[in-house]
Amino acid sequence: METLAGIIFVLMYVVIVSEKIHRTVAAMLGAILMMLIGILDQETALHHVDFNTLGLLVGMMILVAVTSQTGLFDYVAIKAAKLAHAEPRRLLVYLGLITALFSALLDNVTTVLLMVPVTFSITMKLHLKVVPFLLTQIIASNIGGTATLIGDPPNIMIGMAVQELDFVAFIMNLAPIAFLNLAVVLFIMNVLYRKTLVTKPELQREIMAMNEKEALKDMKLLYRCLFVLALTILGFFTHSITHVESSLIALTGGFLILLLAGGSAHLVEAALHKVEWSTIFFFIGLFIAVGGLIETGVIADLAEKAVSLTEGDVVLTSMLILWLSAIVSSVLDNIPFVATMIPLIQNMGAMGVSNLEPVWWSLALGACLGGNGTLVGASANLIVAAMAAERGVKITFLSYLKVGFGIMLLTILISTIYVYMRYLM
Repeated sequence: METLAGIIFVLMYVVIVSEKIHRTVAAMLGAILMMLIGILDQETALHHVDFNTLGLLVGMMILVAVTSQTGLFDYVAIKAAKLAHAEPRRLLVYLGLITALFSALLDNVTTVLLMVPVTFSITMKLHLKVVPFLLTQIIASNIGGTATLIGDPPNIMIGMAVQELDFVAFIMNLAPIAFLNLAVVLFIMNVLYRKTLVTKPELQREIMAMNEKEALKDMKLLYRCLFVLALTILGFFTHSITHVESSLIALTGGFLILLLAGGSAHLVEAALHKVEWSTIFFFIGLFIAVGGLIETGVIADLAEKAVSLTEGDVVLTSMLILWLSAIVSSVLDNIPFVATMIPLIQNMGAMGVSNLEPVWWSLALGACLGGNGTLVGASANLIVAAMAAERGVKITFLSYLKVGFGIMLLTILISTIYVYMRYLM
């Protein structure tokens, strides 16, 4: 059964990477196949589904779906453009900072879905090439998502698997290095595209004449959304005191905003329609497929080999996980990789590897920042490329690679120094 489980998982992974079939279909069929041939029964399969991760995702998706109806995100983008005095190089930095901040508090995919249309609108008015801005936002979204528990799916998965790593722990440990990496990246992008970031004074005056308040559509709903968002973030911060699960906090926020917004059938259906159900089912299939590897002992065998390779040394293990996660996550989707690595690291702990905290932070940094390496490294990358293509702007795999891969290696190098100096010296 161990060999069979490994074969099914590898085939499922190959299909996901090939993108010939939607990743949700591939993951669910892999999970169903494992149950049909008896690798694990239905009850055991459900036991491996992490409902904390799913609850956190659904709750935040609902909260963002309702908030987006208020025009808040358009308002922030226009306000940023005016604060930058519509000066292109400063605008690139401001929009990058906003993207990173939204990605830290919401999630990467939602952030780029909200930011890309506004970016196109502003750059068109200034007659600027939009690609430098889009590339900056892709990279900033992945870096910003690294900073918090809720910013990127790999972090959500790690936080739900390791109870000691709560919302505050993620901010205290990952936000400093995320901020440093972001500052370096924004500087590089600004220098790299400085020759194209030029506009005319009369076009800048048009941006300055825009009224950002016109973007706000429903002030009453906006105040309610901000109230619930504040409560939700506060709930994440106080987890260590209240011991209320992050998933329950997010779901409470999601359904509370539906109640405060009126709770009508139309509103509820519209909000639930915005939930990325394909992503939710992708996670379900993935959890079950990884469960098959756990039940048959594949994960335990891999952990044993990893421990023998590093001889249980925490420094070597952390560095290996950091760079392996980055390289793999740059060419594959980081979610299935992290789903496989979590039980492997847990098994390493059970086998005597002490002080796993730097290993967990290495996994988070490698998986999130590694997503910047190529166009297929993270979901947000592909979504930006697709939205750009719809508007007649092409971001090719190679054109992105020329910028993204070098930046990814630099941020991983900076993160290596950070992990070593903070945890391993």
